[in-house]
Amino acid sequence: MAFGGNPVFRGKNFKSAVATVPPIPQSPYGTTQYGTAPYGTAQYRAQYGQPAMTPEQLDELYRSPAAGPAQTGRVTYDDVIVKTLACLGFVVVGAAVTLALPLGAALGLTALGAIGGFVLALVNTFKREPVPALILAYAALEGLFLGGLTRLLDAFSPGIGFQAVLGTFAVAGVTLLLYKSGRVRATPGLMRFFLIAVLGYLAFSVVNLFVMLFNPGLGAWGLRSSVHLFGIPLGVVVGLVAVVLAAISLVFDFDSIEKAVRAGAPRRVAWTAAFGLTVTLVWLYTEILRILAIFNSND
Repeated sequence: MAFGGNPVFRGKNFKSAVATVPPIPQSPYGTTQYGTAPYGTAQYRAQYGQPAMTPEQLDELYRSPAAGPAQTGRVTYDDVIVKTLACLGFVVVGAAVTLALPLGAALGLTALGAIGGFVLALVNTFKREPVPALILAYAALEGLFLGGLTRLLDAFSPGIGFQAVLGTFAVAGVTLLLYKSGRVRATPGLMRFFLIAVLGYLAFSVVNLFVMLFNPGLGAWGLRSSVHLFGIPLGVVVGLVAVVLAAISLVFDFDSIEKAVRAGAPRRVAWTAAFGLTVTLVWLYTEILRILAIFNSND
């Protein structure tokens, strides 16, 4: 079973949890290996010290609906949706804090959110079991960072924060529709392209960081804003590529969640899935925000 490019879904804790639960070993029809009498009969219940069931009780048991995933402790799409919304809610609350506080305090919380969010992202990715409190804390810290970053960039280009939010939901929504329609699938070929492109993007980001440190005269975005391709800032082109990569990451996230539900994974996996989706959406929002900032700074 292959999993997507998001390190959250490639971790051992998620992959080990997404495994089909083996059925109870069955012997010939009407019996199990744990008893020779059919379930519910007087002989079966006497064998295990239980009172015999009346014909009415047996009929009610027969007619009752089968237990669903929620009753058997298995993850469902609703679980993932609710927990993802909870994570995004904490992101919004964190962002609201840095948007509302005085600028000095907001800058301090932005730095705290960047560092703390990065640390908790690593902790949550490699923990053996998902811890909801740590996942929600990560979401809140990312909210502090995104809120502060949006506030700084919005001061130079008013309105780009709202535009970035709309762009994030638009890209995520279109990606989900394409995935559900079957037009885009998580294939090995797409995975190879994704991994190669991500490595190239990371290499460019590292080179640009060193350029910005040793040649600050190029501006706040380094090569992203100082180099142009056919009149378009390089940062816009690279940013669009990054948005496509984030959308592909969402495709693999959706595929991993679908496999978890089909395999009957434990309900705790919903928190891991929500964390993984939040990580991808934060990445997507950051890239769209940066594209808008670079584009507006070159008008």
